Amino acid sequence: MADRVTVIGWDGSPLTAAARAALSAATLVAGAAHHLALPEVPPGAERIRLGSVALAARRIAAHRGTAVVLADGDPGFFGVVRTLRAPEFGLEVEVVPAVSSVAAAFARAGMPWDDAQVVVAHPRTLRRAVNVCRAHTKVAVLTSPGAGPAELGLLLDGIHRTFVICEELGTEREQVTVVTSDKAADHTWRDPNVVVVIGGPVGAGESGSWIAGRDPSAGPRGWTQPAEAYGGDLGEGERDPLRTAQLARLGPRVGDLVWDIGCGSGAFATEAARAGAAVIAVDHDPQACARTDATARRHGVQLQVVHGTAPQVLENLPEPDVVRVGGGGAAVVSAVADRRPQRIVAHAATRDAAELIGRDLTEHGYRVECALLQSVELDTRAWTEKERSVAFLLSGVLPPRET
Repeated sequence: MADRVTVIGWDGSPLTAAARAALSAATLVAGAAHHLALPEVPPGAERIRLGSVALAARRIAAHRGTAVVLADGDPGFFGVVRTLRAPEFGLEVEVVPAVSSVAAAFARAGMPWDDAQVVVAHPRTLRRAVNVCRAHTKVAVLTSPGAGPAELGLLLDGIHRTFVICEELGTEREQVTVVTSDKAADHTWRDPNVVVVIGGPVGAGESGSWIAGRDPSAGPRGWTQPAEAYGGDLGEGERDPLRTAQLARLGPRVGDLVWDIGCGSGAFATEAARAGAAVIAVDHDPQACARTDATARRHGVQLQVVHGTAPQVLENLPEPDVVRVGGGGAAVVSAVADRRPQRIVAHAATRDAAELIGRDLTEHGYRVECALLQSVELDTRAWTEKERSVAFLLSGVLPPRET
């Protein structure tokens, strides 16, 4: 095993005394090509071109001597330190950090970033990274080959965002470009790069925040709000108890894409967006679409409103993680199930309609639950009944794939 492993972050600035001392004693140095070309790398040291960090870690673990790993930015922030510290390698590391590439990107943009979401986009996580960009007003994306600015722009089709694209930060080839998301696919971008994605109202935030990223205390408490928060006069399928049960069963979260089909007033769509998920709200009624858009703006959340009739309008929408079917019955539920979201909720006014939806979900391979929800609102001045609501709530859960 290596006698000592030092991980040095590099941001283009001159190396610190601690970094230079570690390099001068190194018998093995791992890093990218531009790291290995640094004049401080000892000419007699073994050199490893850093591609797979796991493969490099195995070679370092077998090395007899002193090893140094060079990495861009802060190697402890979505960097190589996590892999090097994995139990299977048995390495103990010292870290000499540098300015992270995310901090550098926001500095180039002249913006604060304590209120930003930070995501990593690989081909396997690209869709979830895009969903975060849909749902939040300020996101930094650490990209990778095949999951860069062009791919982000293509998957944000129909959503306007501004991209601040920072290529090869800290090098002589550093370049910062500002484009709209729909133009990002028109260019070829150099790796590595960081994309700052901006969209919607971003306040100056003079007083600052108390927590990094999205403030969980923003907005009113409660998963759901009363009808008055959405202008009153909600439809039967939008009543507070039913919405609460639907949210609990779907569990929308950051990185998810939620479809709300038959969005009505936008109450459910807004509450799913408040949970941090990306939301596409669909309705055939243009007035419902306008009301949903106004509701989202009033509550300060980002969502996309699509006017059209389900199931036809669903064909060109990006793949959902969870879906609420607020209208359209079994035909829409069947079309949704064909897209294989993890969870689906729907409601029915009669047992026959509930059985039809339940059978369809079962035939699509979903595990189905059904509950008869009855709620009675009371006037607490006289403790008399004001309003009664009854609905069958159906939920379908797709069992995990066997591996």
